[in-house]
Amino acid sequence: MMNTTERYLVYGVYIGSRMQNAPEVQRVFSEYGCFIRSRIGLHRIYDGTCSPNGLILLEMWGDERMCAEMKAKLEAFEDVEIQEMRFEHPLETCKTTGVCPRA
Repeated sequence: MMNTTERYLVYGVYIGSRMQNAPEVQRVFSEYGCFIRSRIGLHRIYDGTCSPNGLILLEMWGDERMCAEMKAKLEAFEDVEIQEMRFEHPLETCKTTGVCPRA
């Protein structure tokens, strides 16, 4: 079966009490590392002091059940919030050449 759609799943993970929660959140990221394609960490710095909160953007990849499992584990932490973005578009290569990657 040919895959004619390009899909993106991005999680925004807000971590309150970053210094307290970061080690446990990192353990979950490591456990599901094969499903994280890209990771960007953001946190504010005020007058040379790091914010106690942070935001991590994750581009997910692979089995969506495993991604959902990771999301559920992260949501179980106090002061951790996750928002999800999904994008789905026809693959340009398929449209222009008819050559499509396998699903």
